[in-house]
Amino acid sequence: GALECAEILSKKLNAPLFHSKISRLLIELNRSVGHPKHFSEWSNILSHQAKEQLLADYYFPYRNGVETAIKRLLNLNKQVVHLSIHSFTPVLYGKTRKADVGILFDPGRDTEAHYSNQLKQQLEKTFPEYCIYKNSPYKGTSDGFTTYLRTIYSPTKYLGIEIEINQKFPLGIKSKWNRFLKDLTEGMAAL
Repeated sequence: GALECAEILSKKLNAPLFHSKISRLLIELNRSVGHPKHFSEWSNILSHQAKEQLLADYYFPYRNGVETAIKRLLNLNKQVVHLSIHSFTPVLYGKTRKADVGILFDPGRDTEAHYSNQLKQQLEKTFPEYCIYKNSPYKGTSDGFTTYLRTIYSPTKYLGIEIEINQKFPLGIKSKWNRFLKDLTEGMAAL
């Protein structure tokens, strides 16, 4: 459901969309090179040459495309709010996750914390029946593309926000998923 959400949000915000349809079971585009989960248990057994080919074909083109767009906007003296849309499994290791939507950010970056607080308030106002959590089900400072980009760009110029969607919505009843998508994207666009 992450791609569908990102496509709708991209249209609503008139913002560029960068995505890949390559499964993280092949290569995880959101992880740093060398991270233990960069390659899955299935792709980790590939040869060094095959892994290098995956990096060249999928990983670097995706990440370089995003970085080029960010640099272009920053060169125009714009502030960049990078929304990275992901989904998470509703149950992990037998434990049900309570969040419907997670907003991940670096709490040590004031601009990200402020934006995330405003986003949470806006989403709760837009759809109070959903559970909106900050830095859940993951920490906003865990290894990921936005975390890497924060090491390059100023905290006042670059905000790396990850939106995590509980997969119970796209895997559930289609009408509920459509309503959830509408609520989420309208709430985010309002901010």
